[in-house]
Amino acid sequence: MKIESISAVIFDMDGLMFDSERIGRAAWRQAGEEFGYTIGDEHYQQVSGRTVADATAIFRDIFGKDFPFQEIRRRRVQIARDYFEQHGVPIKPGLTELLDYLDSRSLPRAVATSTDYAPAMEKLTRTGLAKRVHAIVAGDQVARGKPAPDIFLAAAKQLNADPPRCLVLEDSEAGIRAAHSAGMIPVMVPDLKQPSEEVRGLAVMVAESLNEVREWMEGLKIDDWRLKSA
Repeated sequence: MKIESISAVIFDMDGLMFDSERIGRAAWRQAGEEFGYTIGDEHYQQVSGRTVADATAIFRDIFGKDFPFQEIRRRRVQIARDYFEQHGVPIKPGLTELLDYLDSRSLPRAVATSTDYAPAMEKLTRTGLAKRVHAIVAGDQVARGKPAPDIFLAAAKQLNADPPRCLVLEDSEAGIRAAHSAGMIPVMVPDLKQPSEEVRGLAVMVAESLNEVREWMEGLKIDDWRLKSA
């Protein structure tokens, strides 16, 4: 695949652009404890990359229908916001360099995040990255969240890009499934969890960092991307 065949790049946000999943996981744990619930890593992994609506259903399936999801989530959001206000939002290594590279190739890009629009914009604005993307689609703006393809198809539409020519960068299994379902080019950069063999098989490559993604894109000279990703 030649680099010219990629017409747009779509980024996930938390865990991919921002090193925020660890903070989010700790915030869920603390908020749960304050309400008398133990939200473990195995529970957090089930809602990673999912919308608020999906996470509500998942947590209530785990903890029961009386689980006070909205109250705990509000507390979790406040804990995470307090951390970001004090320490800043940590950017993943290689993100700035990758965005610079996309600028050099005049490739449009979007953010497609399961996070709701308001908190997503807060992070992107706080880090100065909102001005470096051309579209933002959030979890509360689509009917179905990842692993459904809706959010990526909406992002491609905003960029006026052909889905099969959209490169999707994701850290979650739900995101890779969604990109694959959208008929796009899924690339995974795992964060807290390594992909299953099934999900690994859906991605054209699994990279250790965004720096590796940039180096891979720079090397796309001939139609051998599947070989390069093996």
